[in-house]
Amino acid sequence: MAKPRELRRRIKSVQSTRKITKTMELVATSKLKRAQDRVIAARPYAAALAEVIADLYAPDLAERFPLLRQPKTTDPGRKPGGRVALVVVTANRGLCGAFTATLLREARRRIEQLEGEGATVDLHLIGKKGITYFKFAKRPVASQRIDVGDKPTATQAAEVVTPLMAQFESGALDAVEVVFSQFKSAVSTPPTTLRVLPISPPRATDPGRKPGVAGNYILKPSAEAILEQLLPLYVRNQVYRALVETAAAFLGAQRTAMKNATDNAGEMLDLLQRTYNRARQAQITQELAEIVGGAEALKG
Repeated sequence: MAKPRELRRRIKSVQSTRKITKTMELVATSKLKRAQDRVIAARPYAAALAEVIADLYAPDLAERFPLLRQPKTTDPGRKPGGRVALVVVTANRGLCGAFTATLLREARRRIEQLEGEGATVDLHLIGKKGITYFKFAKRPVASQRIDVGDKPTATQAAEVVTPLMAQFESGALDAVEVVFSQFKSAVSTPPTTLRVLPISPPRATDPGRKPGVAGNYILKPSAEAILEQLLPLYVRNQVYRALVETAAAFLGAQRTAMKNATDNAGEMLDLLQRTYNRARQAQITQELAEIVGGAEALKG
């Protein structure tokens, strides 16, 4: 059994750790509320964009806009799977349980799947954790950035995807995909792969829907001019949603991890306190026995 002095040191150490994890839990909880608000605020705008594009979409218009055009992977000299830009969104920090590991596992799975289909994959990394992992794996990286923190902005999303849209329009890329953590709730954040280019028109293939019907809209100047502005906006919004949902998912995972750490520290403190009490009682008993023995020796 450990000595009481050693147990007291361990108790103080666990108490200090519990204070740190409790503070981090509270900070993550506070930030999570604001991150959830950003996710919720982004969804109606994205839904409205998708609805307008679905109403304006028509097969003949698709041929006029490069962002809607499906790649022709049978062109001479092009690999069967084409060239795919894979944007992997991870966190800059740890202490979030298995959050980063599940994202990287999804990224590896998608890379292997694409390369199995004969595609060339260009990696574009967001977040220190992903950069560190793929650097360790000696994987070539097309671009990387670490300035996207807990509060992603639409400007940052545009900076990420605008060069990729230009490459897609020129034919240098056949697809653009994003690996991110979808925020369903604070405890449900499954890793997800979303193809943002080419754009798949929302509800364009719904049964019974007449293509090119623009709902109750009065179009000015024309459907073509409106789509020309909306399509890049839709792509940027998809990437922005991936950034804000991953940020919220990270904070949810961090809050859960820190709560578990705080609870575990509390259980360890209870165990150490009981052990200390037993050790202290044994020490007192031993001291009493020594005193009694000494007194009897003096009498004799």
